[in-house]
Amino acid sequence: MASFHKILIANRGEIALRIQRACRELGIPTVAVHSTADATAMHVRLADESVCIGPPSARDSYLNIPAILSAAAITGADAIHPGYGFLSENARFAEMVEAHGLTFIGPAPAHIRMMGDKIAAKTAMAGLGVPLVPGSDGAIADLGEARAVAGRIGYPVLIKAAAGGGGRGMKVAASEGELEEAWRVARTEAASAFGNDQVYIEKYLDRPRHIELQVLADAHGNVVHFGERDCSLQRRHQKLLEEAGSPALDAAARDALGARVTSALAQLGYRNAGTLEFLYQDGQFAFIEMNTRLQVEHPVSEAIAGVDLVQEQIRLAAGEPLGYTQADIRFSGHAIECRINAEDPVSFAPTPGRVNVFHPPGGPGVRVDSALYAGYVVPPYYDSLVAKLIVHAPSRPEAIARLARALDEFVIDGIKTTLPLHQRIVRDKEFAAGDYTIHWLEDFVARS
Repeated sequence: MASFHKILIANRGEIALRIQRACRELGIPTVAVHSTADATAMHVRLADESVCIGPPSARDSYLNIPAILSAAAITGADAIHPGYGFLSENARFAEMVEAHGLTFIGPAPAHIRMMGDKIAAKTAMAGLGVPLVPGSDGAIADLGEARAVAGRIGYPVLIKAAAGGGGRGMKVAASEGELEEAWRVARTEAASAFGNDQVYIEKYLDRPRHIELQVLADAHGNVVHFGERDCSLQRRHQKLLEEAGSPALDAAARDALGARVTSALAQLGYRNAGTLEFLYQDGQFAFIEMNTRLQVEHPVSEAIAGVDLVQEQIRLAAGEPLGYTQADIRFSGHAIECRINAEDPVSFAPTPGRVNVFHPPGGPGVRVDSALYAGYVVPPYYDSLVAKLIVHAPSRPEAIARLARALDEFVIDGIKTTLPLHQRIVRDKEFAAGDYTIHWLEDFVARS
């Protein structure tokens, strides 16, 4: 197969380890980059080579493009995998990687830029026949236009940052009386978080599910999907638990969505991995955004489809065609992932510190992706995700039972984590019934 001589991993933590493992099975050496705070991190210990690229601040290390490109040059790497977060959806970084004669393991910079602008993404998807949430045709110029759009689509409405993500620059207005304040706050947050105060308006759906579709595309016009993930269990727009497939969809709905999405991406000329996110309510899908990278929750798709998505990313970046069609992909069983964060399970305040004991669960159908080890000090500078627990079983009830057992076995001592919250969720009757929306988890936390 076409391949790479050496891959630099421009990330840290569990995703850096995940990429290392895929590379090792493909026989490709890896380079780890790290901040001074991560000098003893597991991804540094297990890499073939490592390069310190700066002090603890992400801005001065994991977001330091010149330092990362220099690390690639001095180690002789010929490709860079960005993982997720940090520079993974930075079109300028992808362009600079290619300008230096390296391969960016991900989509084309033009597609990263297009999908990074939520308005441009919606316009492109609408033109390709993908359904949207009712809303403005583009950025809203002023409050008068905001009032006109809200009056046309009806309250409540959601004001969203064009360059946004993670819930920042996103405000709900339940009535015209709330619109001006929501508009002002959303623009202020958008400017602060993204350096861009453009916002747009969508109809606020009161009880949707968050459904996303995992896709891979090669450079030869072939696109396939690996089923849907239900990511509706969120707190402040941050996902905590994901399932594949969704308890709310049947095979017909999945196939119809998949056919529409793969056709659209083929027309777009998209390549490598991507995830399209939808709101789903009353049997209707509405596109909200596309992530042009690997997702945190990719393991549940791997479990039901039996494919290593990271290895596939590497093969596709090397120019190989997909070795299968949609008809070759068979979904098996049910998978659930819990994101374990270094946070207080009640207040959700970050809890960095030393891990005294780390005992992950095991047994059939249980996978743990984590960079923790006993004695490791979780630094305060980065995202609070410290482990992902993934279970796979023949059916959803069996997966829930397996997950409950695995959560009870999981020990992380020395810091507080969200493990107790997941233990409560997995034993809840409404969760067991699959009866939840994107608003369910916040209500559950409030009443627990």
